[in-house]
Amino acid sequence: MASVTFDKATRCFANMDHPAVCELDLEIADGEFMVLVGPSGCGKSTSLRMLAGLEDVDSGTIRIGDRDVTHLPPKDRDIAMVFQNYALYPHMTAADNMGFALKIAKMRKEEARRRVAEAAGILGLDDYLDRKPKSLSGGQRQRVAMGRAIVREPQVFLMDEPLSNLDAKLRVQTRTQIASLQRRLGTTTVYVTHDQVEALTMGDRVAVMKDGVLQQVGTPKEVFARPANAFVGGFIGSPAMNLFRLALTADGTELGGLVLPMPRAALQAAHAEGAAEVTVGIRPEQFGVLSTGDLQTPGLEVVIDTVEDTGAVTYLHTTAKVGQELAQVVVRAPGRGTYGKGKHLRIAPRAEGVHLFSATTGLRLPAAEAPA
Repeated sequence: MASVTFDKATRCFANMDHPAVCELDLEIADGEFMVLVGPSGCGKSTSLRMLAGLEDVDSGTIRIGDRDVTHLPPKDRDIAMVFQNYALYPHMTAADNMGFALKIAKMRKEEARRRVAEAAGILGLDDYLDRKPKSLSGGQRQRVAMGRAIVREPQVFLMDEPLSNLDAKLRVQTRTQIASLQRRLGTTTVYVTHDQVEALTMGDRVAVMKDGVLQQVGTPKEVFARPANAFVGGFIGSPAMNLFRLALTADGTELGGLVLPMPRAALQAAHAEGAAEVTVGIRPEQFGVLSTGDLQTPGLEVVIDTVEDTGAVTYLHTTAKVGQELAQVVVRAPGRGTYGKGKHLRIAPRAEGVHLFSATTGLRLPAAEAPA
């Protein structure tokens, strides 16, 4: 096992107007499960392929442990990769697929069989070793691909969206298995996904990327509770954070007539930029639905467009007048409520649930404390 270091690693493609990965600085500790997450085209898979040796590094360096692997071929990096499509040989059994790399490495047959049997036991594949991929389910194929990586006993596991071909229920089950397996093996793992729910539930730390640039690195709790900028705030979380661009007032700002006071440091920072506006972020769960009889508490008037009732909770997709424009607002409410399309509600954010960002740079404003 070993740590992984990206030191200003950059990758440029001729047909792009900006680097696919721009001066990536990222330290991944020995034994850590690091998740690279971001929208399509953000550079996360390119970063993984640079680490694997499948993409050139135009500038900067990549190290695995103390070794500079920037220009080493993939076979010399001591890594194992699990691909999105599993890449199993259709004419080989599960056991042969898992042990193929060991055969190529001319490992003794007894040792290779031992490693395959051990990996099969870990992954619950003992009864499927004689089957070929066409007679395995999607989840079983995914585990065979994992086994093929495990038997090599590499310093680093690389996983490129390995769950994207599975159905929703199996994805939930398998992501738990992968996280548990990684903790058991203790192998440094770099995992790429566009699914931020996977990122928040699997990783020891999460690295959020956008347009080839690293936006924030932290534990899932840190990234969710204190997003470094408006992009991270809007990307991490499901449903996404509600973001409003609002005019600054003497004491803060107003959301549809609802006064939102700002901490002095945040207000001073916004005024120092010469900005007339501020970006306010409020997660759906940080809105409270006011009772019809509560006319004393100031609230934002919204109209329900659609209702998503998941049983435990209900998500209300609503429209509100913010300034001179209509804004879409998502609100989480207790499940099984009597909410109907076209119904008018009054909502109010919890004070501790308001995130403040610069309207100019998008960066988090100081002293805008988010809930822990």
